[in-house]
Amino acid sequence: MTRRYWNINLEEMLEAGVHFGHGTRKWNPKMAPYISAKRKGIHITNLIKTARFLSEACDLVFDAASRGKEFLIVGTKKKAADSVAWAAIKARCHCVNKKWLGGMLTNWSTTETRLHKFRDLRMEQKTGRLDRLPKRDAAVVKRQLSRLQTYLGGIKYMTGLPDIVIIIDQHEEYTALRECITLGIPTICLIDTNCDPDLADISIPSNDDAISSIRLILNKLVFAISEGRSSYIRNP
Repeated sequence: MTRRYWNINLEEMLEAGVHFGHGTRKWNPKMAPYISAKRKGIHITNLIKTARFLSEACDLVFDAASRGKEFLIVGTKKKAADSVAWAAIKARCHCVNKKWLGGMLTNWSTTETRLHKFRDLRMEQKTGRLDRLPKRDAAVVKRQLSRLQTYLGGIKYMTGLPDIVIIIDQHEEYTALRECITLGIPTICLIDTNCDPDLADISIPSNDDAISSIRLILNKLVFAISEGRSSYIRNP
């Protein structure tokens, strides 16, 4: 895998608060190599190491995108949801930003059945068939469609398991991470000072609570994916 320059700026990360970790009492000792200091009761992440792992992650997603691989971005907490949706649209990826349904990947056949149902209902809505149903039946179907949109809307075009999964908060998305590990799907994970850096294939030490931090990390990954996709289009 060729290493590239991704314009990862330490000052930019400082301004986004990427370096702020959790309180010193709420930490995982495995994160010690990625912590540079303690300040006012919180741990400070070593941004040089953040830049290194972020660069590695950008190289990985660029290489994968240049070979036509598919990505899934997962981040369901409120502070991450909008950034995840934005990143998925920008990089033409799949995403889950509302709630992770247990077995979404490990029980793919069930997920696929739900997706087929979702697509069928959307088609019925577009063609006006729902409007021809009795009011009570139409209301039930519309509620079902709304629920499917909420939980599966970000993966409605996914036809198989993703090749790489990007996870925003290890603790919040632990079920998703475990499913990826079970299936052998490579993962890139933003990890705060209370996380286990050994679980993901590439762990990026960073503030996973600040919107500005999440957006900055995703922005770099999105740019790398988009560049890789452009390379794939030019050289299919």
